[in-house]
Amino acid sequence: MATLAAPPPATEATPHTPTHWTEDRLTEADLAHIPGDGGWPVVGNTFKMLADPHAFNTAMVEQYGPVYKNRAFGGWAVMLVGADANELVLFDREKLFSSEQGWGPILDQLFPRGLMLMDFDHHRADRRALSIAFKPEPMRHYAGSLNRGIAETVKRWAGPMKFYPAIKALTLDLAADSFIGIPWGPEADKINAAFVDMVQASVAPVRSPLPFTMMKRGVDGRKFLVDYFTAETERRRKEGGGQDMFSQFATATREDGSLLPVDEVVDHMNFLMMAAHDTITSSATTLIWLLAKHPEWQEKLRQEAIAVTGGPDAQGNPRPLDYDDLGKMELTEMAFKEALRIVPPVPSTPRRALRSFEFGGYTIPAGAGVSINTHFVHHSPEHWDDPEKFDPMRFTREAEKARHKYAWVPFGGGAHMCLGLHFADMQVKILMAQLLQRYRIEIAEGYTPDWQAWPIPKPKDGLNVEFKAL
Repeated sequence: MATLAAPPPATEATPHTPTHWTEDRLTEADLAHIPGDGGWPVVGNTFKMLADPHAFNTAMVEQYGPVYKNRAFGGWAVMLVGADANELVLFDREKLFSSEQGWGPILDQLFPRGLMLMDFDHHRADRRALSIAFKPEPMRHYAGSLNRGIAETVKRWAGPMKFYPAIKALTLDLAADSFIGIPWGPEADKINAAFVDMVQASVAPVRSPLPFTMMKRGVDGRKFLVDYFTAETERRRKEGGGQDMFSQFATATREDGSLLPVDEVVDHMNFLMMAAHDTITSSATTLIWLLAKHPEWQEKLRQEAIAVTGGPDAQGNPRPLDYDDLGKMELTEMAFKEALRIVPPVPSTPRRALRSFEFGGYTIPAGAGVSINTHFVHHSPEHWDDPEKFDPMRFTREAEKARHKYAWVPFGGGAHMCLGLHFADMQVKILMAQLLQRYRIEIAEGYTPDWQAWPIPKPKDGLNVEFKAL
């Protein structure tokens, strides 16, 4: 069994302190009773996984079953595959799993102390404090900002274009406006560039910030943002801020009335900006591609947008989608959910076992890195008829009730369910209402982009589409 002393169980008083990720990983001997493959010497299966993680996982499940061990990125981990595994890890009834110690080796140099890198009481307290930014009144403010920003940009999108870089630029600008409350321009561009560098560094093969490496650019980007957000947090606390998300975070308080420490506000802002703009960019791109492939669904969503908003105004411009009308965009929501099923923006989720546990006939030892695979379950015939088919009707209320609760988990689940999921839903609905009332979305016959699967899925060619004015 494990030669490692088990980490202490998480308690109400467990502090948030970084773990020495590389000093206490389990060895192959600790996991000898679990089937799997260590891959090549030194690098393990790292490059196989990066080349095609979905094919790699499928092959491993076919060979070893839904519980298998794998060596990559410098250490061993145990993969738990299936909807039951998703429920075990995400719902985490017994507080067996550390999100901080799961994501830490990947993100701690770049996004330490983000909400996803917190566990148990500390996570719960900060999540409660930050949730103020997603209450109805701030969300109404964001809806107005999104309507204006999206309308202003989308009206210039007529003709052929690469959609991914266009929506990424728009989403970053929207984040600068809605999240930080600064106008689009040079300052926003510097912030956006720093975020791009940090996200790319999160899966850099070289994990040290050596000169000229992706990790060095990412670490430099983090330093720039820490300096910027620290000064801004202090300024907004003194002078007051607006209704943007950052101002809400800067003045958020815990249950005892105390403000969050400045450095924690900064880290939360860094993390949520990254999580919001990159995942929304990915999922919006997937939805555009699928609607272009399925014009019959594109037309259904167009007619829904016209019915809900009242159609274009006298000048032919789409009317804003009111915050109170978001719930009426039912078909759009179903299509978005199906896009998230087909290409989930976070394909897999790591954790670390704080205590040993049983699953699938195996004892997983304390200290083991564990990971679930959202993409695999989203494409499993066990839960989805003809899983490669685009069919938003899978997400009627009746169909959702009949399915395993953890067969669809693009936003995670349990205590770590994505805090910004309703913001993502709102942004995509407003985007669809503006786009579909202006354009017909087309792609070349037979065209299917090649997707980069990690760290967050995106089409390698940028997604070639054409927006034809209606």
